[in-house]
Amino acid sequence: MKYTKETLVLTHSGAIEALSAAVKAAEELSVPQCIFIVDCSGETIASIRMDEAKYLSMHTARAKARTAASINAPTGSMAFEFGTSAGVASQGGVTPLPGGLPIRFGGKLAGAIGVGSGTGEQDFAVGRAALVAIGADAV
Repeated sequence: MKYTKETLVLTHSGAIEALSAAVKAAEELSVPQCIFIVDCSGETIASIRMDEAKYLSMHTARAKARTAASINAPTGSMAFEFGTSAGVASQGGVTPLPGGLPIRFGGKLAGAIGVGSGTGEQDFAVGRAALVAIGADAV
């Protein structure tokens, strides 16, 4: 029986590169964003609140990143009732809102990104720009 497994860890350099690309994409859209990059366990590696981004979006962006890491899938597709209940049970750690993406390399989870302050489509576009910048799997 095997008692270990191989895992990937997103480095702080990778997180900063992804964060920079996300900020650039948000600037190109003219939508100031709150952006969180987390590791597989949902702990923050890097974050930013761009000038004029909505303050409360810091909380939702973090929850989007943590949710994407936890479910290893984009946020926004879980049933609203389930997502709301999970949000209450996790004290805001889980959200059904769109804008969270897993960061995977070769199918292996290395972390996640959560983006908030724009529409769901804008949040996903900013997150996807970050994935492209670091060579992560497309989501």
